[in-house]
Amino acid sequence: MTKQIQFVEHKAYNMRRWSIIAPATAGSGHTTTCLSAADIMSVLFFYAMRYDPKDYECSDNDRFILSKGHASPLLYAAWKEVGVLSDEDMLTYRRIDSVLEGHPTLRFPYTEAATGALGVGLSVGVGEALCAKLDQRDYYTYVLLGDGETSEGAVWEAVQIAAHYKLDNLIAIIDANRLGQTTQTMYGHTLKRYEEVFTAFGWKSFTVDGHNVKALMNVLDDARKVKNKPAVIIAKTIKGYGVDLLADKQGFHGKALKKEQADQALADLKKKFSAAAVFKADEYHWEPYIPKKCKTAVVAKCPLIRMPQPDYSRDEKIPTRKAFGQALSVLGSECSSVVSLDAEVKNSTFAEIFEASHPDRFFQCFIAEQNMIGMGIGFDRRGRIPFISTFSAFMSRAHDHIRMAAVGQAKLRLVGSHAGVSIGQDGPSQMGLEDIALMRCLPKSIVLYPCDAVSTYKLVEQMANYEDGISYLRTTRMATPVIYD
Repeated sequence: MTKQIQFVEHKAYNMRRWSIIAPATAGSGHTTTCLSAADIMSVLFFYAMRYDPKDYECSDNDRFILSKGHASPLLYAAWKEVGVLSDEDMLTYRRIDSVLEGHPTLRFPYTEAATGALGVGLSVGVGEALCAKLDQRDYYTYVLLGDGETSEGAVWEAVQIAAHYKLDNLIAIIDANRLGQTTQTMYGHTLKRYEEVFTAFGWKSFTVDGHNVKALMNVLDDARKVKNKPAVIIAKTIKGYGVDLLADKQGFHGKALKKEQADQALADLKKKFSAAAVFKADEYHWEPYIPKKCKTAVVAKCPLIRMPQPDYSRDEKIPTRKAFGQALSVLGSECSSVVSLDAEVKNSTFAEIFEASHPDRFFQCFIAEQNMIGMGIGFDRRGRIPFISTFSAFMSRAHDHIRMAAVGQAKLRLVGSHAGVSIGQDGPSQMGLEDIALMRCLPKSIVLYPCDAVSTYKLVEQMANYEDGISYLRTTRMATPVIYD
């Protein structure tokens, strides 16, 4: 155990070095937030997680989401220590021709989700954890959040629904380093407050010294033993840990060190972590804990989807929103990869028709549209085909998550009902008037506005087969006549 701990500490030391060198070389980037979380990352990648580095997309791998996306140097440094990146690769950080972007995207193939807009990662993790349950797989999803990030309302949408679905395969880690960009975070180092809030929401809460590798190992072991509820680890850390100039000091967030400062910082690290600095990696033989193939897993695939012809009569009056629900139900019968997420308006969007036919693949997300979109990203990332529905007016509330889904190349199928002024007496708060403009701003997005039941039905099939980006179907409340054969 001693050699193993020394090995993990050595890897954390190397990650800290690269968290200084890469931003300093680029002339920009976030160093201090990486220095606080390096021990957490090292324990995750070299002790806790079960994964095959040579087969990242293996369906049984544990998943890791860096929700605090500004700590991207640490993510790249971790994969560098695993062996998939070289020194030369790391020195391309933030260059326009590099996949190592300032905030991670899926251009770097070992990124689980595009993050950077804070508050997205845990929602994606909820979706992936739910997908594991649906697919009957044993993998865990780990999400690393910043403490400042926990002020985001979307985080608490995710916290609440994770407890509702009893996601004991979801583990969140909060890097509680006390300092935000301009001020102390809301709770600072009052870890008890984090623990109280998460416990009140139905999570199992742990607190730990985030710079004690052995303690981190133990608490991550304990978190995997939790049943019937998600687990959160609140790790007390120091922002800028290991560097005298930076440690626990305000004013260095998002600032790369100049050459002289970087040289001094590296010297500080070598002094503070003297044993880790001289440790020889070959003194401990590390092999990744490769998960066993889950023999009972559900494999849902349907690469090209064809639906039977719709059965509507010319001049029959039917709302396009109802035709959507009917088409989605048929699609679910043709393709077992399809899942439906709805924001507690299933009797208005008619997603309830899908639920009646495929209850195991319908997920009630309640009135939390941001989190619903993030969950959809998680389902998409794990190979499902998510159709996500609510009133078109309320898609605007989730637009930041939708934008990040587009940045992350997620193939979401969004459906906004009650579009436009035609809903009449409900008034302007319910009218989706901005949705076309919002969706058309997204790269590779397609907006669809069917005029009748037949075109709605046909476009649902087209959406299921659209793999280049986000598709958005706009449906109306009132009944309209069928005009197509």
